[in-house]
Amino acid sequence: MKVNYDGHEHEHELEPAYGLPEVLPAHEKVLWQGSPDWRALSRQVFFVRKLTLYFVAILAIRAALVLLDGGTATAALKAVLMVSPLAALAIGTALGLAVMSANTTVYTITDKRVVMRIGIVLGVTFNLPFGRIANAGFRDAGNGIGDITLALAGSDRIAYVHLWPHARPWRLARPEPMLRGVPDVQAVGQLLARAWSASTGLAVATAPSPEAARPTAVTRPAAADATSASGRWSGRTADAGLTQSA
Repeated sequence: MKVNYDGHEHEHELEPAYGLPEVLPAHEKVLWQGSPDWRALSRQVFFVRKLTLYFVAILAIRAALVLLDGGTATAALKAVLMVSPLAALAIGTALGLAVMSANTTVYTITDKRVVMRIGIVLGVTFNLPFGRIANAGFRDAGNGIGDITLALAGSDRIAYVHLWPHARPWRLARPEPMLRGVPDVQAVGQLLARAWSASTGLAVATAPSPEAARPTAVTRPAAADATSASGRWSGRTADAGLTQSA
């Protein structure tokens, strides 16, 4: 799969390489790069669709109450217009955050690690070597766009607040980094599985799922289990470092 820059401009001029905190070593190569789909972020992270429905319901109720009290259609319209700017501000803010989050995020998969450059105001880069990824899974949310979760091995932790919104929901005690809104998520997930397998020496085999035939599972020693039904692959990993750079 060729490197995909998703048409994003180089917004971080101090980066030695696009989306990366440093130039890659000569023996390491980029397999894929991409950014979240802002529409997916707006729906799944910032809940723009639900927020819009909420305000539509509020405005409809407000208009109905005016009419039930004997008000005219003009009065009901004025009551709606009084609240509309607040609704537009809330929805616009959520939508703007989704767009900015997508435009400032770059996910990179190399043949050695996963790199996440995130942050709207303060950019932070997380380097996740394959040796510190215990298991991973991906979910297609529709139209080929989905999420890839990464569970860290050993005692390594990244605070949930540092990862959000690029974190698996509700995994507060043991946060899991998540590549959000990844286009062509099935192909990217399989690419990641193959790269992880090549790096760790564990074989990867495809396995059917109750939902769809898209998950992957790792064939590994009996002491470690694979949960293919949830669309995850996992394996025993060697000790390696987990680094964070601003």
